[in-house]
Amino acid sequence: MLIAVLAMVIGLALLVFSADRFVGGASSAAHHMKVPPLLVGMIVVGFGTSAPEMTVSALAALDGNPGLALGNAYGSNISNIALIIGLVALVSPIAVQSQIVKKELPVLLAITLFAGWQLFDHRLSTFDGWCLIGAFFAVLVWSIWQASHHPKDTLVGTQETQSLSVKAAIFWLVVGLILMIIASRLLVYGAVFVAQSLGVSDLVIGLTVVAVGTSLPELASSLIAIKKGEHDIALGNVIGSNMFNTLVVTGIAVLIQPIDIDPIFLSRDWTLTLALTAALFFMGIGIKKQGRINRVEGAMLLGVFFAYTGYLVVTAF
Repeated sequence: MLIAVLAMVIGLALLVFSADRFVGGASSAAHHMKVPPLLVGMIVVGFGTSAPEMTVSALAALDGNPGLALGNAYGSNISNIALIIGLVALVSPIAVQSQIVKKELPVLLAITLFAGWQLFDHRLSTFDGWCLIGAFFAVLVWSIWQASHHPKDTLVGTQETQSLSVKAAIFWLVVGLILMIIASRLLVYGAVFVAQSLGVSDLVIGLTVVAVGTSLPELASSLIAIKKGEHDIALGNVIGSNMFNTLVVTGIAVLIQPIDIDPIFLSRDWTLTLALTAALFFMGIGIKKQGRINRVEGAMLLGVFFAYTGYLVVTAF
């Protein structure tokens, strides 16, 4: 048990480190290839922070632990909104200026509803996986089109790229990816062993420890964005990550191995994801006023996260 817990701790730490290096290398490599900064920001940086979820869920599916893969994807979505947005708003209220972000919020809500529709037969098939991947590329093209038609938007103006040499960029791109795979292997091994030892389902482990751990890159980037006063980047990062988790992380895991869905997952975990996404939508859009997530709302989101996590832990035992 001690070795498994140590593997989880080392895996999480290495995952955060390698994800940061991977995103930095990918961003610089794209910059040297003359890829537009906006495209780098939206794809490499925005979706790149979900690379830990993707590698962990893919390896979990390959190892025959689909519950861990699904729990990681949706648990990360819950953590992104309830924990990260809640914590960031508590530190500094989030004012939503970007029209791009406001247009992506209803898209995220629609994606969550689409994913829930797929879950209603209590199984995610290979066809469902391809539908999720296809939807991701459709959303990606739409997002790029939206951004290109809003060149003065606050989100477009604050995209940054890493400044590494070509050799350094390629080195960290490759090494970061290799380290992420190793870290994910350690994390999956430790999580599955702990779950089996405690008699807890791998779904619950994926929804809690693994989900929070793989969401650390989003937390770090969001706090940095808030420190710089770039509120839309912090919120946009979470929206992009949740889109990626729902469509790509789940889609890849399902393509590797179709997943039978526990009915409680639909009624408990997906329903909470939908409720949090709807809450984020209404707070971000703003009704007859500027979209804003204040400290009280941030505290409420944090309260939901801790109540949900506590409920999972208590019911698991």
